[in-house]
Amino acid sequence: MDSCVKIINEWDIVAARQLGRNVARDLGFGTVDQARITTAISELARNIYLYAEQGEVCIEKTESGGKIGLVIISEDQGPGISDLRKVMEDGFSTSGGLGAGLPGVKRLVDEFHIESNPGEGTLIKAIKWLR
Repeated sequence: MDSCVKIINEWDIVAARQLGRNVARDLGFGTVDQARITTAISELARNIYLYAEQGEVCIEKTESGGKIGLVIISEDQGPGISDLRKVMEDGFSTSGGLGAGLPGVKRLVDEFHIESNPGEGTLIKAIKWLR
C-alpha cells in the first residue's frame, strides 16, 4: 500500500494531505489522529515546496510487534539542512512562519527521524501508531 505524491506545487501539498487522511482512515485511525497525521504531512510537504522546490511524500502502512502504524516519508534533493539541532528548536523559522515546522511534526507523531546533508537533501521518516 505504498503511495507517493511528488511535491512540485502547492496543489501537491493538498494531494499529499488527502492521501494521508485516506490511508489513516482506512487503517482505523480516529478523526483526531487523522488530523495530526494530515497536519504533519502538510508541514513536511510545505517544507519540500518552500526549501527544496521538489521532492516527494510517501505514505505507507507498517507493522511491528502486533502494532499497526502509518509511516510518512518525506524526501528531497534540496539544499539540505546545515544545523539540524537549530531547526528542531521550537520557534526557529527561516521562512518567517511560526516555527512550528519540524518540532511540531515531531510532537504530532510517535517516532521521528531526520537525516540531512547540505547540498544533498533531506530525508524524514515519521511514524504514527494506531492506539
